[in-house]
Amino acid sequence: MTNKLQKEDLANRFLGRDWERLNEREKRVIRHLDERQHISHDINQEFDTKLTFGQRLADKVAAFGGSWTFIIIFAAILLSWVLLNSYILAWRGDSFDSYPYILLNLFLSMLAAIQAPVILMSQNRQGVKDRFDAAHDYEINLKAELEILSLHEKLDELRDQKWTELIQMQQKQIDLLMQLLKEHKTA
Repeated sequence: MTNKLQKEDLANRFLGRDWERLNEREKRVIRHLDERQHISHDINQEFDTKLTFGQRLADKVAAFGGSWTFIIIFAAILLSWVLLNSYILAWRGDSFDSYPYILLNLFLSMLAAIQAPVILMSQNRQGVKDRFDAAHDYEINLKAELEILSLHEKLDELRDQKWTELIQMQQKQIDLLMQLLKEHKTA
């Protein structure tokens, strides 16, 4: 592990700020960059392991409540309720929930009253998960950007070194040519 001075140098070089002025995420990225560690990990798996039983149940209810399976089953139950009550009313003259189906309306209202908060809980949790994903994406993007800047520095340094070597080699060639020219004039 490197010392704080090297991390401060990385912060100044790449982010243009002092180490103390960086937020915790940026410090974590600099540490990972400095120690050459991976920063990416599966946020979904980490988030899912922290869910309580009630939260997992709310997610499953919301997933089922927003599916075509639920809509088809629900439509079949409603149609059956209406047909059964209409059939009983037509043949017997008295049904357990005659038109306008007040009991059915009560059941639908209770279902909506229970289902709405469960879906809202699931959506709120999804919003929190999205914020975690965005923060993690920021860290990965920042580290990638810093790695690219580091590579650019290394390439620039390599290019400068090669130019220096090329100029030295060219100077040696000029010196040899001058020496050959002097020898040719004296001969």
